[in-house]
Amino acid sequence: MLDIPGSTLSFHLKELMHAGLVSVEREGRNLHYRPALDQMNELLSYLTDHCCMGKSCAPSGAKRRTTC
Repeated sequence: MLDIPGSTLSFHLKELMHAGLVSVEREGRNLHYRPALDQMNELLSYLTDHCCMGKSCAPSGAKRRTTC
């Protein structure tokens, strides 16, 4: 569905788990990853306050790109 190799997906999910942004539950041979929404919201809030200085990071024009 995501059209990326399983090993790539596994690597990124493992990194998100180590960062505390997802949790994992083993069921037999399968791993079920779930988002840690509270931690994700805290991260987004921090980035908005400190990276974007409280302003939207969304592009203001169709071809124009803003950076934080």
